Amino acid sequence: MNALELDESHDPKRTSWIAVAAESDFPIQNLPYGVFSTQRREPRIGVAIGERIVDLRALAESGQFDGIVDREVLCASALNALMAAGRPVWRALRRRLSDLLRVGGERALLEMPQALCNAEAATMHLPAIVGDYVDFYSSLEHATNLGRLFRPQGEALLPNWRWIPIGYHGRSATIVPSGTPILRPRGQRMVPGAEAPVFGASTRLDIELEVGFFAGPGNALGVPIPIERAREHIFGCVLVNDWSARDIQAWEYQPLGPFLGKSFATTISPWVVTMEALEPFRVAGPTQFPAPLPYLQRHEPENYEIALSVLFSSAAMRARAIDAASISSTSFAGMYWSQAQQLAHAASNGAAIRPGDLFASGTISGASPGSQGSLIELTENGTRPLRLPDGEERAFLEDGDEVSILGRCLRDGFRSIGFGNARGRVLSAAAAPMAGEEGA
Repeated sequence: MNALELDESHDPKRTSWIAVAAESDFPIQNLPYGVFSTQRREPRIGVAIGERIVDLRALAESGQFDGIVDREVLCASALNALMAAGRPVWRALRRRLSDLLRVGGERALLEMPQALCNAEAATMHLPAIVGDYVDFYSSLEHATNLGRLFRPQGEALLPNWRWIPIGYHGRSATIVPSGTPILRPRGQRMVPGAEAPVFGASTRLDIELEVGFFAGPGNALGVPIPIERAREHIFGCVLVNDWSARDIQAWEYQPLGPFLGKSFATTISPWVVTMEALEPFRVAGPTQFPAPLPYLQRHEPENYEIALSVLFSSAAMRARAIDAASISSTSFAGMYWSQAQQLAHAASNGAAIRPGDLFASGTISGASPGSQGSLIELTENGTRPLRLPDGEERAFLEDGDEVSILGRCLRDGFRSIGFGNARGRVLSAAAAPMAGEEGA
């Protein structure tokens, strides 16, 4: 097993002079990047630590990162330029931030209170301008579960699944930050027993628990990214909920795959946890059989130990002050196709990858009950509804339902870090009249 690439910024004993609760997702060992604004600050790049945000524009303008990265990179309103800067810059910047924030480190930030703000006073934005968005289908358990649901008499996995990281291009314009309301989509769907489809609001709205990565430096058109260098092109990770309208998807997906059933909304967590922060949690993935083709063969551990969960609350639960219920818990460590394999495959035909492109893992499911990352699996295609704490049942999402995806890295000998959450609440389709309708 290749040695982990660690430095003093990963030291579990390192603490910050900024108070950080023991259960916080954002200790000094994390230092995720995001884009935030306040009443006095237009959107800008920040770093989360505990319940505070460090304003990198303020620090950059004071010269704190001179010699590491150009000031313009950190004075931007999106992370794309930093994503393009590459691993040497990312590592040096992380070490510098850690030194500014650690107990006994440099005092420059202590003398700049204007460079700090309370997280509760900030509005979070998308961390990057997302050019292209790809969603994969990389969980063996998820693919097997769906295969058994829809092909009960046949092979659960299609012949190509163990050879190719299956994926499709999504719609980047509908990627939204955590907390953005999700309008129930409309589309064509075939009602059982009907002779023709109808157009209307989806009645089988679902979630997909995923982890996504943002691309770093790109490649020239026509030049693939070798798998042994793929990690150099990955900046960091976010949680992803790829909302899915199963009834729309079922009617439209043959022969070209998902379209409107997937393109209406994708929620991501606003803080990008860098690959440097995730390094202590890098682990070997499952054995792949048959062995992938040479351009996809792994040369080092490429998976990450991330514990994931889904919290669910209905409007009725919130009205009665009932806490959100955990409906799924799983792990990212067991993904069959790794992020490096996904990126190497995406660029294998010479397609150009750009800084800020987002690649999602596909639904993450485990083999045990309650470890499935979608309602279609948890409820066996709606035939076995979930029972909520207040007695309600759910086969698929109803208006007013709220879903939060949480992620946390846990490993003996290292400080636990987290991702925050990717949260969305479903609104009625009537909240967004169509063109030509009253109120549109």
